[in-house]
Parts: sequence; C-alpha cells; structure tokens
Amino acid sequence: MGKRKFAMLLLWVLFGSSIILHLHVEAKVSSRLEREIEAKLKQLNKPAVKTIKSEDGDIIDCVNIYDQPAFDHPALKNRTIKMMPDYLLESEHSNTGDEEPVIFQTWQKSGSCPKGTIPIRRILKEDLLRAASIELFGRKSPQMFNNSTNSLDLKTDSFIPENRSSAYLVTLGYNFIGAQADINVWNPKVARPNDFTTAQIWCKNDNNPYFESVESGWMVNPRLYGDTATRFFAYWTRDSYRSTGCFDLTCSGFVQTGQVVLGGKLGPISYPDTPQYILNVGMFLEPDSGNWYLKIKNNIAVGYWPAKILDTLRHSAILVEWGGQVSSTNIKKVIPHTGTQMGSGDFANGRYGEACFMQNVRIKDYSQQLKYPASVSVMQEEPFCYSAANDADYGKEKNPVFYFGGPGRDLPNCP
Repeated sequence: MGKRKFAMLLLWVLFGSSIILHLHVEAKVSSRLEREIEAKLKQLNKPAVKTIKSEDGDIIDCVNIYDQPAFDHPALKNRTIKMMPDYLLESEHSNTGDEEPVIFQTWQKSGSCPKGTIPIRRILKEDLLRAASIELFGRKSPQMFNNSTNSLDLKTDSFIPENRSSAYLVTLGYNFIGAQADINVWNPKVARPNDFTTAQIWCKNDNNPYFESVESGWMVNPRLYGDTATRFFAYWTRDSYRSTGCFDLTCSGFVQTGQVVLGGKLGPISYPDTPQYILNVGMFLEPDSGNWYLKIKNNIAVGYWPAKILDTLRHSAILVEWGGQVSSTNIKKVIPHTGTQMGSGDFANGRYGEACFMQNVRIKDYSQQLKYPASVSVMQEEPFCYSAANDADYGKEKNPVFYFGGPGRDLPNCP
C-alpha cells in the first residue's frame, strides 16, 4: 500500500473512531439524563389510587394524603397532618356587584377523588425538559438584586429583583397573621417562553435579600405548565427564592389537605366589558402551631405551609402585598422590553371591566379581626409598562378597589 493511501486510511480510521467516541459520550450523557428524569418523575408522581383525565388535558392523580410529596422533606418525616382549624374557615362572604362567584377548576368536571386522597397534577417528562435544569424545576429562576432606597422606610434597604416587574398594594406593620382578597381572573398574554405573569398575594417577614414569603393567586407560566392557561398556584421560600421553596407540590414542603389541584386550570375567565370573575384567596397563620394555611373561595381549605419549613414567618408577617408580577429577563432597562402582560393586559386606569382588580382586601392581626389595612402604599416598578391605582371612588364597595396591570412593551413609553 502506498504512503498516500495509508495516510488516507489512517485518517478515515481516526475520523470513524472520533464519531464512535462522540456517539458513545452522547449516549452516556443521554442515558444519565434519562435516569435523572425517571428518578425525578418517580419522586414527584406518587402512586395513584385513582386517575382522572381532565377535559383540558391535565392528568390528575388521586394520591393517599399521607403519600404526598410534602413528607419527603427531612423536617416532616413524622407524617403528621393538621387540618385547617374551623375558625380559620369562617370569614366574610363579600361577593358583590357583577362578579360571579362560580370560578373554579376545570378538572372537577371530569370526576372527584376518593376520601383519604388528594388530587395532584401529574408531572410529565416534557415538563422537566422545559426547565433550565432538573434541580431548578418548579422554582422561580435565580435572580439578582439591586439595592435601592426604601420608600416604605423599612429598617433595612429594599432589594428589588432585576428580573421581576411588579405593581402592587403594600401594607407594613407588625404581627400580621393573615391576608386575603377577591382576585379578578384573566388570561394575560405571555410573550416569551421563559416569562411568567401572576396576580397574587404575598405574606412576608421582610423585604431584604433573604426574606421569607408564602404566596398564592393565579398565574400564566408556559415553561412550568406547558401552556398559556390561567392556573391556581402556591409558592413559598425561606431565602428569597435562592435555594428553598417551589411552586405547588414540585418540591417537598407544602402539605395539601383539600380537593384543590395546585397548578390546576381556572375558569371561566374575565373578558373586557363582560361579567367579571373572581377567586377569593386567603392565607392565615394559626398561632399555636405556626402553620400558614391556604384557602380559597372563602371556606375551601387547600393546605398549609408547616412551621417546620419556615423561620420567623411562623410567628407573623410584617409585610403584605397584593398585586401582579411579571418575570422576564427583558425588563428594567433591557430593550426591547418584554410584551408579557400583567393582569388583563390593560393599565390600571382602565378600571372596572378593563383592568384587573382586587377587592375586599383584608389583613388579620392578633385582634383576630379581618379588616382593611390601616395604611397602604401603591408601588409601580415600571409605571409606563405596568401600572397600579387604589380607587376609593368605586361606589359599590365599602373599601377601595385596587387596580393593576399593563401590556408590557407599549411603544413609545415602554420600548
């Protein structure tokens, strides 16, 4: 064989070997990822007593209440469940005006779960593949914080996340042990695949870089849920979303007790100049146990955040916020700004029938009375993109109605 032919043959052998090695490495990586995905799915999806296929495409597993993901948490290994005390289920029923108090979850049209079980939305392989990583599945994206002057005169500087834009009503005090509101339900547009938008309530122990928070409301989050539907959610964190907490039941911690699917689709939805639909959401501390309980529609228990996964929040909150938030990397001086909407997609000045609102805003302190906050402030981080207004002139309500929202990118003011 000539030198030239031998050299060519050697090159082909080396080329073929590199392809085989590359394929072997790829197969090994793929195999490892598959194993990680299967392990995560097994961890999240507990054995079902019954399965319900919802007309909206969700698969709902009826799981034994003692087999739920919460009890994978090291602090909750005793598997003790404390149902919501009856007195916390007693509250004012204050649906007024044109709102129809019939909004609830689509899956319930297709069946119900047996006694002793709870309904859990099944997590699929494609849900995990959309996440930045398997470890970050179900968590808010890591965020950087900017120091800023605190308009609420807190003892510490306020740390405003760079990749969140909020418009909200806030009250500051001591010993808040509950908050609730009737939240107007819409289906805002999410313009970018990794964006999400919420209408929610936050109960916090502070607003520093390591605040604790329990949160609930509705959300549109394509990356987490795989669609653009409006869904009911819950969240918690003990360190400003750094390494603790998650949405719904995508990590251990929140103990579900009721027949409500966290992450389940809501309906019907509000549209401009039509009947407006609301969802009552409330979060309340039970002082003896230190658990924060979540309920909806005034008296339907969802579950609770156990004291064992919290720190100072188990004693009380000092900050309560009501409003909307958009998460995106294209906000706050990043051009072009995201076109992800907040609320209805209309600014707060659209008022009733156009803008998203919260009415019957309430806090509870150790007087055990539900009441309108003694002092509130309206906050708008990007007022030309998302605005807020506390309207005391809405004649059908005893207390002000809080309006919020916006279109996001809205040339020329929100470029």
